[in-house]
Amino acid sequence: MNANKIILPGIAMIAVCYTLGRYSFGLFLPEISHSLSLSATDAGSISSVMYIAYCLALLTAPWSIQQWGHYQIIRLSGLSVAVGIAGVALAPNVWILTISLFLAGWSTGWISPALGHAASTELSVADRDRGNVWINSGTSFGMVLSGPIALLFTEYWRLSYGLFAVIAILTLWWNSKNIPNRRQTDSTSSSMQKIQIFQPHSVTLFVGSLFIGSSSAMYWTFARSFLTVEQGVSYTTAIWFWIVMGASGMIAGGSGSWINRLGLAKSYRLGMLMMALGTAVLIVPSIGYNFASAILFGSSFIFLSCICMVWATRIYPEQPSMGISLSFLLLGAGQFVGSLLAGSVIDLFSYPIGFALFAGLGLVGLTIKIRTNTSY
Repeated sequence: MNANKIILPGIAMIAVCYTLGRYSFGLFLPEISHSLSLSATDAGSISSVMYIAYCLALLTAPWSIQQWGHYQIIRLSGLSVAVGIAGVALAPNVWILTISLFLAGWSTGWISPALGHAASTELSVADRDRGNVWINSGTSFGMVLSGPIALLFTEYWRLSYGLFAVIAILTLWWNSKNIPNRRQTDSTSSSMQKIQIFQPHSVTLFVGSLFIGSSSAMYWTFARSFLTVEQGVSYTTAIWFWIVMGASGMIAGGSGSWINRLGLAKSYRLGMLMMALGTAVLIVPSIGYNFASAILFGSSFIFLSCICMVWATRIYPEQPSMGISLSFLLLGAGQFVGSLLAGSVIDLFSYPIGFALFAGLGLVGLTIKIRTNTSY
């Protein structure tokens, strides 16, 4: 099979689910907050609902893929995010907004394991790591797409989400057309039933994923609000900040060779150091430092999530969807807790203190001892 028939629509689906459905809430947060009268604590709580949905979906993903196959889960993920995005566009109050973001968040919990499973079973061994890394970098492509849309519609966030919904429907059709519709085999189901949650060295993967998620939550939810509210950055400049962050993350699409060259341990520490530095640099009241922060954070977060995906598929070679689900579950749990704490820290103290604390949390993550004398 031509690898691009899996990789290209997979990139598009990740872009829709993660960026348009989930992370764009942070992009449009100032306008949404103004329209629906949300406080920082409200925004943090609503954001945490997306992470709850994400974690619940991840918990059910291995079983769902076993029962229905990755093709059906990819389709259901696309439907969930399309309905969720449309709901945000039409939301008259905070309750409809929350339910819609829950649906959008659910899609992200199913799509990564499903596409990871598709790449691991449909692509050749030589293409699997490359395929998984490129598919996972779809978040950055979505950011580059959503930024100009936000600029085009200026402060009309509902129109932007309406266009996102159209893009989601088209992406669902593309994936339905290209991803092979295969049923799970008896041998695959048997392998799924025998596999254990804990594998050698899996605990380190879980702890690392937790640190990546928790230390990144502040930035994803409140970076743009901080620039516009605290530093007085213009709307247009803040959108360009988002676009630069996404374009920087696209660099991670070619990180498969770097992960193999440096090894997972060094790659993880490099990514965590860059993300902590990017979070801290945002505090400096300078446009130059702001964009430097966007480059550091955008490239490092996508790089780290790619590391999680490759790491998980190597620790769980018999059932890649299980490994990816567990790794991303811990990443999502960290973002859930971090998002709740971030909004409260801002209300109790200030934006700068919040970003400083979360940068410090990322540095703590550097202390994890990752074994290097293994096959991965």
